[in-house]
Amino acid sequence: MSDEQTPAPSPEPGGQQPGGPASAGAGSDGQGRGGPEPAEIRFFGTTWVHHDGGYGLRRAGVAVGSLALAAAGALVLRFAFQGLEIAAVGPFVGILVVAGFAICSALAFRRTWDGFVRRPDQAGRGAADTSSQGLMMIGFIGSLLAYFCRSLVEAPGEKLHRAEYAAARERHERRRGARTGNPAAKKPRPKKRR
Repeated sequence: MSDEQTPAPSPEPGGQQPGGPASAGAGSDGQGRGGPEPAEIRFFGTTWVHHDGGYGLRRAGVAVGSLALAAAGALVLRFAFQGLEIAAVGPFVGILVVAGFAICSALAFRRTWDGFVRRPDQAGRGAADTSSQGLMMIGFIGSLLAYFCRSLVEAPGEKLHRAEYAAARERHERRRGARTGNPAAKKPRPKKRR
């Protein structure tokens, strides 16, 4: 394995969250010094750091794509509702289906939006993710609409990633400033004569 193909080290204990900035390699701030690197965001990579590399086009693409997928999903749900009307299941079942999809979409929107703003609690994450997978699948339109709304303002999750990246850079600078120098460069002390 060459130096370029070596895997990135795992995060330090008590350090960054999953998806947070890595602590190895040259910094992406163009200074070429070691330090934290920004985490990649889906569809954006690391273009969110300096808003370069087609960042604006990517945001527009995510907005249009998520809105188009939400519209297509609503059309599919409309066909499903028409199937219920053809089956003549009654108005009560129709109201339950519409209310169920509306509630699941609202909950999926909220959960997706919260994921852009803060990291979930690691302790209760496993059980909550397992129990809400069905809810997120039913409310996929709400999740897509959250992507659409967030991409009008920034890359979805950019604010969270930027805060984590700034905190990692600050920790790195403090650690660098706390060092007293290169111990290998220190001159050995002369031995005392007896």
